[in-house]
Amino acid sequence: MTKEKNPWTKTSSTQVYDNPWVSIRHEEVIKPNGEPGIYGVAHFKNKAIAIVPVDSELNTWLVGQYRYPLEEYSWEIPMGGGALDVESLDSAKRELKEETGISAESWTELGRIHTSNSVTDEVGYMYLAENLTFGESEPDDTEILRIQKVSLSKAIEMVMNSEITDSLSIAALLKVARLKGI
Repeated sequence: MTKEKNPWTKTSSTQVYDNPWVSIRHEEVIKPNGEPGIYGVAHFKNKAIAIVPVDSELNTWLVGQYRYPLEEYSWEIPMGGGALDVESLDSAKRELKEETGISAESWTELGRIHTSNSVTDEVGYMYLAENLTFGESEPDDTEILRIQKVSLSKAIEMVMNSEITDSLSIAALLKVARLKGI
């Protein structure tokens, strides 16, 4: 990939909000056209981690939960936050177990994604988990989760019908579908 020169100039940056998960900066900038402007940046303090568990019959598991910022219910692949100083794969193994009770022997990294690069620096890491074993889930105290087993084909249909709208879920499911020839 070609390295491009940054056409923006930051003249000042002020943190306007901070909590354990995210901080928000207000920045004064010189825009690429040379005029002054402003920019708001959401900085995430964790990596986003997403997992597509797939069994030998090409089934996967979706997690349903109410998403507070959207004020709507969302079906997604298992996912969560991973500390910046922890290997992404270790966080993926923990998240899959916490949300679904599933452990996997085989892991494939599917890549990374910028979840909303016009306003945030959040990076998501996606994994395929196979050779599954099943146990009890251990969700966080903020999570009321429904777990649904569906065929991978059905999950892709849900993506195409906008029943799954989460960006990490869409990207990871489509990558797995491609790998599996669906």
